[in-house]
Amino acid sequence: MAQHFLLSAKARTLSLAKVMRLSDAEAYDAFKAIRWADNGGEPYCPRCGCVTVYEYRARKIFKCKGCGSQFSVTTGTIFASRKLSVRDLLAAIAIFVNGAKGVSALQLSRDLDVQYKTAFVLAHKLREAMGAEMQDRKLHGEVEVDGAFFGGYIKPENRKEDRIDRRLKENQNGKRKAVVIMRERKGRALPFVFDGEDEALSTIIERVQPGSTIYADEASCWDALHSRYEAKRINHSVAYRDEDACTNQAESYFSRLRRAEIGTHHKISGRYLYQYAREMAWREDNRRKANGTLYTLAARAALAHPVSENWKGYWQRKAI
Repeated sequence: MAQHFLLSAKARTLSLAKVMRLSDAEAYDAFKAIRWADNGGEPYCPRCGCVTVYEYRARKIFKCKGCGSQFSVTTGTIFASRKLSVRDLLAAIAIFVNGAKGVSALQLSRDLDVQYKTAFVLAHKLREAMGAEMQDRKLHGEVEVDGAFFGGYIKPENRKEDRIDRRLKENQNGKRKAVVIMRERKGRALPFVFDGEDEALSTIIERVQPGSTIYADEASCWDALHSRYEAKRINHSVAYRDEDACTNQAESYFSRLRRAEIGTHHKISGRYLYQYAREMAWREDNRRKANGTLYTLAARAALAHPVSENWKGYWQRKAI
């Protein structure tokens, strides 16, 4: 029997213990190497791009010779105005990528010994950075399309005769949202969140290039795709696969997201469901890469991402 990739030695190229054993200077150098990897780890001005900079001895900040602005290793990134040490940020990234089904803010707060609020915002900043690469993504070739409802919860009544069918739209509380996934076979995934699957048609047409083959289930909302693509459908009440017609890779994505919702986070707000959906798409896209590679990808994404408009000062805005 073949060994699962996550159980193999190839999947383990990063140790959290190794990250935590870094000295302050080593962690700082590692952060610089990731931030300015395109310049051999040497800092340059984030404002004007000038490579001639001076480093202060008293504080870990730089000054640009060209424009005279001062900046640090996190200036202009999603970690700007940080309170945590650089080593703790690297440890947070390592913890985050090691969770195959995600990491809860509560667990992250315990591992880093920080407040829950700090861990909550930090995790969402990482999700935002991970999902940024999907912003303008277009899919082509063989693309599977499917939808499923996540978020919200209606507790079933004690007695069977008092229970309602929670799947019906009229019995929803408005908090459940439909996650629609578009996924290339042996390729990339692209999720979106809607109130219902039928609202996804215009987005699918915009993001899936003409000439592609669409694979979908028997839901009537996908009938309109036949006019624009070669569409192959599978009736799940009859079989899971009919020759090459199936949505198994889309279902694999939903399996990961469902386990994250039920087993890791226990509850996902519809307001932030899109962030979690993109995180799981990122994990699915990189599921066959070692955790050391994931660590580097996530760190580079975070340090290349600008200051977050959504999460900067989040708890201060919530208190207003």
